[in-house]
Amino acid sequence: MNVMNWILLIPLLPLAGCLINGLGRNQLSKRTVGVLGSLTIFISFCLSVAVFFETIKPGFSTKVINYFNFIKFENFLVPFNFQVDQLTAVYLLIITGIGFLIHVYSTGYMKEETNEGFGRYFSFLNLFVFSMLLLVLAGNYVIMYMGWEGVSLCSYLLIGFWFKDHANNDAAKKAFVMNRIGDAGFLLAIFWLYASFGTASYQPLYNSENGILTALTTLNTTDAIGISLLFFLGAAAKSAQIPLYTWLPDAMAGPTPVSALIHAATMVTAGIYLVARSNILYTLAPFTLHIIAIIGLATAIFAAIIALKQNDIKKVLAYSTVSQLGYMFLGLGVGAYSAAVFHVMTHAFFKGLLFLAAGSVIHAMSGEQNIYKMGGLSKKLGITYITFFIACLAIAGVPPFSGFFSKDEILSAAFASNPVYYVLGVAGALLTAFYMFRLLSLTFSGKFRGTHEQEHHLHESPPVMTWPLIILAILAVVGGFIGLPEVFGEHANVLGNFLSPIFSHSEHLLVKNTISHNTEIILMSVTAVLSIIVCLWAFNKYKNPSTDGESRKGLAGIIENKFYIDEIYDAVFVNPYRRVAYFFQNIVDVKVIDGVVNGVGRFVNYSSRQMRLLQSGLVGSYLLLMVIGMVILFIIQFFFK
Repeated sequence: MNVMNWILLIPLLPLAGCLINGLGRNQLSKRTVGVLGSLTIFISFCLSVAVFFETIKPGFSTKVINYFNFIKFENFLVPFNFQVDQLTAVYLLIITGIGFLIHVYSTGYMKEETNEGFGRYFSFLNLFVFSMLLLVLAGNYVIMYMGWEGVSLCSYLLIGFWFKDHANNDAAKKAFVMNRIGDAGFLLAIFWLYASFGTASYQPLYNSENGILTALTTLNTTDAIGISLLFFLGAAAKSAQIPLYTWLPDAMAGPTPVSALIHAATMVTAGIYLVARSNILYTLAPFTLHIIAIIGLATAIFAAIIALKQNDIKKVLAYSTVSQLGYMFLGLGVGAYSAAVFHVMTHAFFKGLLFLAAGSVIHAMSGEQNIYKMGGLSKKLGITYITFFIACLAIAGVPPFSGFFSKDEILSAAFASNPVYYVLGVAGALLTAFYMFRLLSLTFSGKFRGTHEQEHHLHESPPVMTWPLIILAILAVVGGFIGLPEVFGEHANVLGNFLSPIFSHSEHLLVKNTISHNTEIILMSVTAVLSIIVCLWAFNKYKNPSTDGESRKGLAGIIENKFYIDEIYDAVFVNPYRRVAYFFQNIVDVKVIDGVVNGVGRFVNYSSRQMRLLQSGLVGSYLLLMVIGMVILFIIQFFFK
C-alpha cells in the first residue's frame, strides 16, 4: 500500500469529526462525541506515523501531490496540492500525537459540560487540528494561508468557548484582531512573491533550477528582504513575538486543554514552521535573520521576566510559552533551523505536559488558579506532581531531560554567531529555571493555603486525564536523545540528520562560525550547572510563602502588571481608535449623515402636512384661491410682460 495515496485522509478525518460532532451535538451522547473526536485524531496519527516511515526510507525525495486547480485565471494558477517531506512528517507527528492526547484528556476535563457544549467543544477542537494539518501539508503559500486563517478562527472560537463571560469574549477578540495584523503581512508577502517569481508553490520556488536561488543571485535584495520581513510579521503575530505577543497570555481564558493545544501542538508553532519552510528565502536575506534573532532574544528575556511575578498558574505557563518561542526564533535567526524545529518538538512534550498537569491541579482545586492559594498538593496529587516536576526539569534545561538538548543546540549556535546572544540566552534560561521552580514549589510543596472546602475535595484526576500526563512525561524525559550534540558522535543528532535535506541549500549558503567540541562541552556544563543551582534556590525560596503573596511595590509591582504593556497599547492604539470610531458613529453618522437624511424626511413630511390643507373641501376656500390666482396672473401679465 502506498501511504501517499492516503495523505488526504490525515486532515479530512478531523474535519469529518468536526462536522459530525458539530451537527449532532444535541443528539449524540458525550461518550460518543469524545470517542469519535479522539478516534479521528488517532487514525490521523497512525497515518502520520506511516508517512514518517515512508520519509526515512533510503532514496526518499519530496513528494508533491496535486489534487485540482484551486485558482486558475489565464496565466495565474494556484493548485490545491500537498507537499510531503521530512519537515512535514515531523510536524504531522507533533500535531496528531499531542493533539490525540489532549482530546483524550478533554473527555475527562470537560465532562461537566452539557451535551450541546461538549459536542461544540470537540467540534471546534477537531477543526483546530484540521486547520493546522492543512497548514503544514500545504504545497504552496495560498493553501498554507487557508490553514493559517483556520487556526485563527478556531482560536477565537475556543478562547471564547465560555462566551457568557464577556472577559472571555474580549480575550477571543483580542487574539483574532492581533493576528489580523500579522495575516495582512502574510498576505502581502504572497502577493509580492507571486509578482516577483510567478508562483507561490514551494517546489518551483525552492527546489527548481528557475527558483529563488537562481533569480536572487545576491544577498539582501529588495525582494528577499521585503518578502521575508512580511512573512516574519505574520509569524511574529501567530507565534506571539514582541510587539504582537499580548494576545497569548489572554488566551488562557479558554479551557485548559485548549491552552495546551494552542501552546504545544498547533497555533503558536505555525510561525516557526513558516520561517523553517521558507529557510532558503531567509538565508538569502541575512538582514531579516538578524532582525529575527534580536526580536526572538528580546521576547525570550522580556516574557521570562514577566513570568517571575505572575501568580496565576496558567499565566506563568503562558509567558513561559512566549519566552520559549523567542528561543525558537533565536535559533532561526542564527541559521540553526533544525535546532529550532527540535525545540518545537521538545517544547510540545513538556509544555503540553505542563498545561495538562496545570489543568489537573485546577480540576482538583475546583477552578482555583492562584498559586498562592495552593501548596502541599504533592501529597494528594502524586501523579500530577511527578509529571509536573519532570516537565519543569525539561523546560529548565536540566540534563538529561529533553529541553536541555534542544535549548543547548540553540545556545551553541547563538554562541557561534555572536557571544552576546549566548550570554543573554543563558540569562533567559536561568530566569526560566527560576520561575518554573517557583511555580512548582508554590503549587506542590509546603502547607496547603486554600480553603477547608477545597482541601476536603482534593483528589487525583481520573485515569483518562493522568495517562496523557504519564505519556508526555516519558516523552519529556527521552525526547531529547534524538538530537544529541555532535560531541557524542557524528550521527548522534538523529533529528538534525533527518531534517538535513530540508535545510541543505541554506547550509551551503550560510557562513557559520563553528565551535570546538571542548568549547561545546564547557558551554553545556556551564548552563547545566547554573540551571540546577537556580532550580534548587527557587524551590527552597518559595516553600513556605505568605498567603498574601509577594510585594506589589516598585519594580515587583511593575513586573506583576506586565510592565503595563496592555495599558500602553490601550492608550496609544485602542483608545484613539475608539475616539475616532466614536466621532464617526455619533457625530458624522448620527448628526451629519442621519441629520441630512432625516432632515430631508422631516421636510417632506412637514411640507406634505401643510400642502394637504389646500384640499379642505370648502367651496369658499377654493373661490378665494381662484381669485388670488387670477390676481397673481394679472400682476404677472401687467408688470412683467
